[in-house]
Amino acid sequence: MQKQNRLGPSRQFNYVYRRGKRASCKEMSLLYVKNSQKRVGFSVSKKVGVAVVRNRTKRRLRECVRPLLPQMKGGLYVFVARPAAAECSYDELLAQVKRLLRKVEALEKNPEEKPHA
Repeated sequence: MQKQNRLGPSRQFNYVYRRGKRASCKEMSLLYVKNSQKRVGFSVSKKVGVAVVRNRTKRRLRECVRPLLPQMKGGLYVFVARPAAAECSYDELLAQVKRLLRKVEALEKNPEEKPHA
């Protein structure tokens, strides 16, 4: 993920934790605050596992979000991984990330997608 799309200092994370709209599933939680910028941060605690497992989980989450960035609305996003995220495959994580983004209404409508009737 490019530097301009990363959530930076801890005060930005704290702002999103305080003001964010939350959506959750078994594997992770998403906090979203509308903003003119588009920045994403990831939080993976020691409850998820040892350092190798935490880093792998964070890399997978980053890769799940990267292709969705152009479709995401402007805002500050924080993905908080839960222990179940460590056992998930990339495809399962990608599906959950999309689901959470739709839940907080942070994905732009794609013109090629058919509306649900």
